[in-house]
Amino acid sequence: AYELLTKIKDMFLYQTFYNFRNLKNDTIDLSKREVYFIGENGQGKSNILESLYYSSYGVSFRTHIDSQIIKNGEKNFSVNSMYEKNNKDVQKISVIFEDNKKKIEKNGKKIHDRKELINTIPCILFCHEDLQFAIGVPETRRFFIDQSLTLYDLTYIDDLRNYKKVLKSRNLILKNHQYDMLDVYDSQLAVLGLIIQKKRKNAIFQFNQIFGSIFEKITGIEGVSILYRPSWKESEISGEKKFPASQDIINLLLSQRERDKNFETTLSGPHRDRIDFVKDHRLFVPTASTGQCRLLSLLLRITQSIYFTRSTGMKPVILMDDVMLELDPDKRAKLTSMMPEYDQLFCTFLPGEPYERYMHESTKIYHIEGGEWYERR
Repeated sequence: AYELLTKIKDMFLYQTFYNFRNLKNDTIDLSKREVYFIGENGQGKSNILESLYYSSYGVSFRTHIDSQIIKNGEKNFSVNSMYEKNNKDVQKISVIFEDNKKKIEKNGKKIHDRKELINTIPCILFCHEDLQFAIGVPETRRFFIDQSLTLYDLTYIDDLRNYKKVLKSRNLILKNHQYDMLDVYDSQLAVLGLIIQKKRKNAIFQFNQIFGSIFEKITGIEGVSILYRPSWKESEISGEKKFPASQDIINLLLSQRERDKNFETTLSGPHRDRIDFVKDHRLFVPTASTGQCRLLSLLLRITQSIYFTRSTGMKPVILMDDVMLELDPDKRAKLTSMMPEYDQLFCTFLPGEPYERYMHESTKIYHIEGGEWYERR
């Protein structure tokens, strides 16, 4: 166990809660490569994972409203993490919510942009809501690919922000019928949009080097892949697809301008891209079973983890929130055997689940009840 621990590069050491959901105001020891939380529904297992995610990104994966996280009857909350990098560099992350305002500190210094956290604690979350990546609206799949890119490419965060800012301004002048600045916004939208489109295409190409093979190994279904359908179409030149130039997009936006004016919104661009799952050139999800869609969403997260490691040379911290509950024993065994490399793994289980099959000698086990925890020796 000691040899295993000394090889770990990055890991959570401790987490301290204050008025965070139903969790008791205390510190929990997380200094193992694998930590399992066992308990009935509603006892606080997922709250602990939420707190780790909150420390990693400054936001919750369950709500966009920070005030909903406060323990009943209280007015503020905080969560503090001790995170060790490279077995020596300890980072302290504090997220404090009081007077309806959020403050994030890294080693005692206030940070003003959440992207600073991504470099500190790279977390990848597996949760039930991931099913929407398979069966949900196109926006959810765009979000997934964008999230995958931002895990290692911080410039992509700025690319998205700048694009959305220009898009919002363009839509506003379309709505207000103030068209004088359209040429300026079209030029900016074309440049920023093509950057996003190129990065998405490359990311999906890299995903397809991983995804199809692991999907086949678990399901036996061959030929399932991810298809990127950019809103701004590529041109076919000498049998090879080529990205349009920014001037091509400016001309396209000009040709669509009357339509955009009529609808008072921008009807083309990366915000309208489609990402689909296909087999034999046909959409896969409409004919797939619920179980196949559930596996698809889980394997997307595994692919995301492998993609992150290949892109950065680093291993993520993985959070798994009751995701194997709906899988049969055979699928669980196959999924477990294909788990990506990680520096640390946190899993939640119901008491009746066979979590002993997945644990190692050094795995730390906590039982959670009523927001409190006790360690199984």
